[in-house]
Amino acid sequence: MSSDTRRITVRIPVKMVNELESIVDKSDYSNISEVIRAALDSFIDTMNAPEYISQITVKLPKKKVDEIESLVTEGDSISVDDAIRNAVREYVRDRIKEYKKEIIED
Repeated sequence: MSSDTRRITVRIPVKMVNELESIVDKSDYSNISEVIRAALDSFIDTMNAPEYISQITVKLPKKKVDEIESLVTEGDSISVDDAIRNAVREYVRDRIKEYKKEIIED
């Protein structure tokens, strides 16, 4: 971590502290501060996204995440985000083609 930091104090419910401690126990994070910094980084990235970009959060079953990660490992995608973006793009493209086809047939 950079030495250019500033301490802040935040009060949060005990239940949330317990959940954060559980995350630390189950993850690669060393402490609650790291978890909070990661969450704040994500929040700031979302809030500072350019106007032409909308970000969404998708919850997927662990098995599907593993499958997507294997695509990245095998070199089919450069990142999990890229794999998901490509899948959504293809899905939307196919749906638009189907929609246009339906309009022409009607």
